[in-house]
Amino acid sequence: MKKVFSGKWLILSATVLMSVFAFTSCNRNDSDTPGPTMYNISGNASGSQMVPAVAGNGTATITGTYNPNTRVLTYTTNWNGLSGAPTSGGFYSGASGTSGTLIGSQWSLGTGLTETGTLTGQTTLTADQAAQLTSGNWYYTLGTANNSTGEVRGQITATATP
Repeated sequence: MKKVFSGKWLILSATVLMSVFAFTSCNRNDSDTPGPTMYNISGNASGSQMVPAVAGNGTATITGTYNPNTRVLTYTTNWNGLSGAPTSGGFYSGASGTSGTLIGSQWSLGTGLTETGTLTGQTTLTADQAAQLTSGNWYYTLGTANNSTGEVRGQITATATP
């Protein structure tokens, strides 16, 4: 009888020990937690956000997505009421209310534009640029012949989507 009890006890002990080992060896760390799959970007631009501010009725909006897996930013900007056709535009790194640094090249705007219009584009970001964008340190501008350094400016917000 003692042998039967010992064998059952041994099997039970081994099972408990293996279960404890299996559960304690599994450990969740931050790399197991998936990040956002995409970011939605948006921003409203006006002359009052320029540094220094620019008087006028021009406005613009930007919308788009940023994919952190491919680092591709796709965007559409719409403008209205500028003093003339936009002659320049681009992304800049910098906090709200400060002058920033151009990121990459100026946008290629083409010809035949007017004071109201739309531009769609796409760019691939570096890791540093992605960190700046997702932390709210990017803005965009549109310049015109009357305001070559920028007529409207808008800070960009990047909102993570699950």
